[in-house]
Amino acid sequence: MDIMDLLSGQLENDKVLNQLSQTTGADASQVQQLIKLGIPTLLQSLEKNASTEQGASSLAKALDNHKDDEVDDIERFLENVDREDGAKILNHVLGNNKEKVQNNLANQTGLQTNQVLNVMSMLAPILLGTLGKQKASNNVDSSGLASMLAGILGGQAGTGGNIMGAVSKILDADGDGSIVDDIGNIFGGLFKKK
Repeated sequence: MDIMDLLSGQLENDKVLNQLSQTTGADASQVQQLIKLGIPTLLQSLEKNASTEQGASSLAKALDNHKDDEVDDIERFLENVDREDGAKILNHVLGNNKEKVQNNLANQTGLQTNQVLNVMSMLAPILLGTLGKQKASNNVDSSGLASMLAGILGGQAGTGGNIMGAVSKILDADGDGSIVDDIGNIFGGLFKKK
């Protein structure tokens, strides 16, 4: 199964949407829109980070740390999700653009920025756990991570071109039409799992 199908299928079931909605005080339809934009946004940021040797190495370590996370049952995982770890993941993935991305996601979904942060800090560990499992099952090393992520995003672009266009706008922090300068060297620190 495609990772995007897995994530969107499980994350968009009513129980999970209600769980995320109740936890964050957000409307379920807005949470659903945030999932559709937020997951590809994180994936695209991870792909850009993995395009450098240091970024790929850092991401490989992070995915190895999360590969045994119990994300197969997302509903159960969310009951005990470590939002503090999720916030750290967002800091590493989005770097200096975190606030801009949060604001852009809030504008796109109608959510408050604190609601965006709450939901995204719950989604980030799920994404890393899912990617960690895929990395392990396909025996992908750090040099193959950018290709793995590009493949995932390529599949997403084929089915959701409008979403990927919106994601590019979300990530273009300085509004110059290019996201490369905005997230090219974000991976300054290593992910650390508590």
